[in-house]
Amino acid sequence: MQNPVPSKFSFEVLIDDSFSNFSSDDLEPVENKNVLSLINDFEDGSWRYSKFQNFIWDNIAETALSFRERESLANQSHSSLVAAAKNLRLTDKDKKDIGKGSELAEILLYGVMKHHYNSLPIVPKIFYKQNAQDNAKGSDSVHIVIENEDSFSLWLGESKFYDSIADDRLDSIVQSVFNALQKDKLKKENSIITSVSDLENFVKNSKLLENIRDLLSNDNSIDDLKPFLHIPILLLHECPLTKSCRSLSQDYKDSIIKYHKERAEAYFRKQITKLKDVIFKYSEITFHIILFPVPDKSEIVDRFISNVEHYKGQG
Repeated sequence: MQNPVPSKFSFEVLIDDSFSNFSSDDLEPVENKNVLSLINDFEDGSWRYSKFQNFIWDNIAETALSFRERESLANQSHSSLVAAAKNLRLTDKDKKDIGKGSELAEILLYGVMKHHYNSLPIVPKIFYKQNAQDNAKGSDSVHIVIENEDSFSLWLGESKFYDSIADDRLDSIVQSVFNALQKDKLKKENSIITSVSDLENFVKNSKLLENIRDLLSNDNSIDDLKPFLHIPILLLHECPLTKSCRSLSQDYKDSIIKYHKERAEAYFRKQITKLKDVIFKYSEITFHIILFPVPDKSEIVDRFISNVEHYKGQG
């Protein structure tokens, strides 16, 4: 995997490690599992809501607009935001609390994929969900990472925004991952990727482009794809530790590290128990759990919706 590029990233990385380095001895397989813990910082005694929202809006156009739309609006940042806002479904207003913030989490995962994992935005997922209902189901994020001039990996992401990541909330995440790994879902994602023109716009190496198309072709077995497949699972979550904190102290960082390691173990224990015997070649798929704590889910979602409605009103 390519090295992260922290200089381009807005948030501090507390954990970026293989799960095998701190998992319990009784868990297996733990290879091909990774943990990424990210935190925002504080200013004047408060969590930096504006910095978080700025990161969301800095990345919103690339996941809500097609490559051609983004190119046509180059150097027109305000126009890009207005156009992107129009493509947001804003179903958050109608959902119960458990489902609110879904689009916001998708955009955050997109930004993490771009800035931390150096991914290519092959399928701007919010754009396709808005503009082609047949494509709306499936992974929340679809990216390709160029490992070197001869190889690549395919990343099919899941993103959640929860008010808690207690044990009873983890089962639904495992179920989402299970659903995404079904043969028909994988073949559908592959078909979408190979049918959009963005693939040629980003992959300039003609041999590598041919290899990508060959591996993702419906003529090939999904089994051949499993060693190239990565599943990033973003858990954006309300966190009492973050809510009670007023500065980016070492005590706070240590508490989050401990908490996220414990939550990663709880999640992977459930995933291994439920999936290792029902997903063929499970041990060959790479999984990444990405944890990001916030102080107040409702306030973040409400601010996001308010900003989207503001830009929608300017169209």
